[in-house]
Amino acid sequence: MTMRELASRLQQSESAVQSILNDLGESCESGDEALAFDASELVALEFGAQVKRVDAEVRKDDPQKEVIPLRPPVITVMGHVDHGKTSLLDALRKSSVAAGEAGGITQHLGAFVVKMSSGASLTFLDTPGHAAFSAMRARGAAVTDIVVLVVAADDGVKPQTLEALSHAQEAKVPIVVAINKCDKEDADPARVRQQLIMHSVELEEIGGDVQVVEVSAKQSTGLNKLEEALLLMSEMMDLRARTDGDAHGVVIEARLDRGQGPLATVIVRSGTLKQGAIVVVGHQWGRVRCLRDMTGAIVKSAGPATPVEVSGLRGAPLAGDSLNVLQSEDRAKKLAEKRQLIMEQDRLQKRSLKAAAATPATPAAEDEGTDQAPKAVNMPLVVKADVQGTLEAVLEALESLNNEQVSVSIVHSGIGPVSEADFLLAEACQGCLIAFTVKCLPSVEAMARRAKIPLVHHRVIYHLLEEVGKLIIERAPGTSETRIAGQAEVLAIFEIKGKGRAGVGAAKIAGCRVFEGRLLKGQRVKVLRSGTELFDGKLSSLKREKLDVDTVGKGTECGLIVNEWMEFSVGDVVQCIEEYKRLPTFVSSDGKARIEC
Repeated sequence: MTMRELASRLQQSESAVQSILNDLGESCESGDEALAFDASELVALEFGAQVKRVDAEVRKDDPQKEVIPLRPPVITVMGHVDHGKTSLLDALRKSSVAAGEAGGITQHLGAFVVKMSSGASLTFLDTPGHAAFSAMRARGAAVTDIVVLVVAADDGVKPQTLEALSHAQEAKVPIVVAINKCDKEDADPARVRQQLIMHSVELEEIGGDVQVVEVSAKQSTGLNKLEEALLLMSEMMDLRARTDGDAHGVVIEARLDRGQGPLATVIVRSGTLKQGAIVVVGHQWGRVRCLRDMTGAIVKSAGPATPVEVSGLRGAPLAGDSLNVLQSEDRAKKLAEKRQLIMEQDRLQKRSLKAAAATPATPAAEDEGTDQAPKAVNMPLVVKADVQGTLEAVLEALESLNNEQVSVSIVHSGIGPVSEADFLLAEACQGCLIAFTVKCLPSVEAMARRAKIPLVHHRVIYHLLEEVGKLIIERAPGTSETRIAGQAEVLAIFEIKGKGRAGVGAAKIAGCRVFEGRLLKGQRVKVLRSGTELFDGKLSSLKREKLDVDTVGKGTECGLIVNEWMEFSVGDVVQCIEEYKRLPTFVSSDGKARIEC
């Protein structure tokens, strides 16, 4: 973009833009001179505008298209939990990743290059199928060229199958359906096809453009047909990318390594990423110290559609951030700092909006003067995970546990092991420590145990949400409600005469048999006759065989006195009303968890 175009888009004068460029040390003598991307973004941020770099795609009418080399397609594998996505990839690359995943489900978004039997290279992304990892699946669809939708032949289309399908359709990415587990006795591929058609998936057999391949990852059958379908789709798309010039990529995953520091898994979109390049990745920057491929081998450069692990960044970026190569460390540092400031301002604004939205509900509850809407208590959480993408998914799942009685607040989150600083923060706010797929130092575990700070440590998100749900229920104040504890029928009436003319101490004893539940001394009771309520009072005396008792159970005969009620009649029903606190319940269905009040 030229300086004149930039000034026009920002609705600013050229002199104002020129002034900022001079402060940045950028020489621009003419308004028609093209600006570097980083300079354009810094100027835009100074004026409060947001900038998004669009990956330069090779246009079909580009006269130089034929000299631009073809690139491998980026293929995302999506589907429901336990439908065999990772197992299918294992069969393709003849490895065994699924066996190492906690609980048999994928917790991360992994990138792999698979050499097919035909000699072609395909880049695969394996996305988790659990509902909590929706954002990760959406991110996978955003960087992919082809989606392989895996559906189990014995289970059919499920909620996450439809969710993955919607992500692919929104991203306008072509789909190839792989019906897996066709080796099972109860496999029914025809039913799966019918379900897909019912959800508006236009299969080839009904005149659409969605190919369907029946496979078995366990028996390694149908893989050749799947390979042919993917290669055909790739050939039809004619994917090309420039290998010259500075690299542009997308962060798939980020983590902290004790020995190497922040590491980011990046898929290069265009250009060539080389060792020693100065890069800005989201709000982080650094010089590429080392590039490793997915086998862990060190490589000097990476071209389009190649996933590599980048080390040398000053901090861990966010999954989904763009990687751009800059020419100077000073410019990279300025750009990263400006992005960090914008991100922090957005975070504070969202927090204030959230607090403002929750404030109006408090006075209304006070005006009602009832216990039916108890004041919500706070549940502070300190959350640590192993990689950035997983952390985002876990935070989203934990925040979904917010309810009317307990407000879940994330006071701190990060990647890496649980440290002593994390414990001190949790102790200060009387919160809970969450460690998902990361280690916790024995010393920190001991401190948490002594301080009675809950430490939730899991590798499977189902179990994590279930345990946090129990902690939330324990903290919930509950809702005051009443229920019928028991009912008794009046069989006989005995009168106690009072003393003196005033008859002080006179009472009527109702001889009853409990036919449901139990009666409790001191509790509220109702007297009913023919279903109509006659009196509401307190059960002041309860006797069984002339002995005072506190409770009488079903099938037992007893005598009772109700304060201020003398008009008992044989056949009346005495209901014992018990007050109790109804606590919320943890509900998990269709892979999603929530707290119901």
